[in-house]
Amino acid sequence: MVQANNSKYKFSPSSLSLLKDCPRCFWLKFNKDIKRPDTIFPSLPSGMDKILKVHFDYFMKKGKLPPELSELKGYKLFDDEELLKVWRSNFKGIQWTDKKGNLFRGAVDNILVKGKKMIVLDYKTRGYPLKEDTHEHYQDQMDIYNFLLRKNGYETEYYTYLIFYHPHKVEENGHVCFNTDIVKIKVDIKNAENIFNNAVKCLEGEMPEASEECGFCKWAKKSN
Repeated sequence: MVQANNSKYKFSPSSLSLLKDCPRCFWLKFNKDIKRPDTIFPSLPSGMDKILKVHFDYFMKKGKLPPELSELKGYKLFDDEELLKVWRSNFKGIQWTDKKGNLFRGAVDNILVKGKKMIVLDYKTRGYPLKEDTHEHYQDQMDIYNFLLRKNGYETEYYTYLIFYHPHKVEENGHVCFNTDIVKIKVDIKNAENIFNNAVKCLEGEMPEASEECGFCKWAKKSN
């Protein structure tokens, strides 16, 4: 039975990405609590994320940008430590609730400030150098963060920054050196609105067809 239209769903950028991957898996997760089997998740990105936040906070307290952002002029790091702690939390994050009571939230890595406007800054760890379209995989995530900030009354720029870290050599002392790439992405707030609307519409309807590329649905079908 499909949940009633006044039901309250809780979305994050990662859960919303499942809708694009496979509408049926998305529907089953939220309406039937049937989730995809857990897969192995590498611990390196989480470890890098933690130390990068410490690294950036060190410079934030000094009122400076870290060396890898030296090419960005006229910016400063958001320095409200308590609020940033909330916005970084996967359990809280930046939140907004629609008229139906559906909760949308997203946990940012960091925020840059230029004048009165905010610019989302997100860290990404990779094993290899960037490809030409690497940044495009994070468009929805960046759009959602900016949408949530604006819904909370904050002004954001029309763009955001991704900073990619990937290892490129090991020094004689054993220290691993990482290369950094900064990519500027134009923000599309309308895209975020469409993602949210499509998510709610999907969940309020009947169970949709599986994506043709969904290996999980193919496995489930063959196992019956």
